[in-house]
Amino acid sequence: MTDVELIILGCGNSAGVPAITNYWGKCDPDNPKNRRMRPSVLLKTKTTSLIVDTGPDFKEQFNRENLQDIDAVLYTHIHSDHTMGIDELRTLHRRNKRTYPVYANRETLGELMECFSHMFEESKSGFYKVVCEPHEVQNDQALAIGDITVRLFEQDHGAIKSLGLRIGDIGYSTDMKHLGEKAFEALSGIKIWIADAAGNDQAANPVHASVGEVIEMNKRIGAESVYLTHLPPSMDYETLEKELPEGFHMAWDGLCLKTAIK
Repeated sequence: MTDVELIILGCGNSAGVPAITNYWGKCDPDNPKNRRMRPSVLLKTKTTSLIVDTGPDFKEQFNRENLQDIDAVLYTHIHSDHTMGIDELRTLHRRNKRTYPVYANRETLGELMECFSHMFEESKSGFYKVVCEPHEVQNDQALAIGDITVRLFEQDHGAIKSLGLRIGDIGYSTDMKHLGEKAFEALSGIKIWIADAAGNDQAANPVHASVGEVIEMNKRIGAESVYLTHLPPSMDYETLEKELPEGFHMAWDGLCLKTAIK
């Protein structure tokens, strides 16, 4: 068995909390758990560190955890709140004298290589070196990075698809509206589910699940603990913690959850 820590680097929505103009919405600025960076997680064992998504706050998240290096990055989808920190890998490349494997499905990897071509190709002058090594993954596979094995599954994120993850008995479903049969199958038997609830109390949100939809999905999944993530300024930590049903919680930046992989 390999012990794995899942650390939530950011549980905020695409704007973060506070949003620009120091907008806190309904969130109490005096509660540290309401301060949320853009969505990302770190999977860590004694020998391996895997980052899932590098949003605009990646540098701050990396420094907060006092990390010096990582083994690879896995991208769930192409949206900017999950990718715009990729340039920080350039500094790691210079400091650690190595390139970084980047894993994503075909669609996401293609757009990453187009939008951030300077990270995947050496410049004509030779001054800017290759930083990222592209690796295509399938939407339904087991991905092994060092001693971490992640089961991937496809999620409905409205206009596009995103990747969900299962690590041991933890599921991670950021940026999703609905789950298909294969996703439910992949999540069967988990004890902890980290789930996108950016729709809050609005089931009409076309790209993010509402709290009610997450509750309904978990009736089928059966996770003992559910942590809501991708939280907008409209979702105050203390208020929602009191309103959520038993077993449901608000996530917060820095939350560490533990599991084991056979």
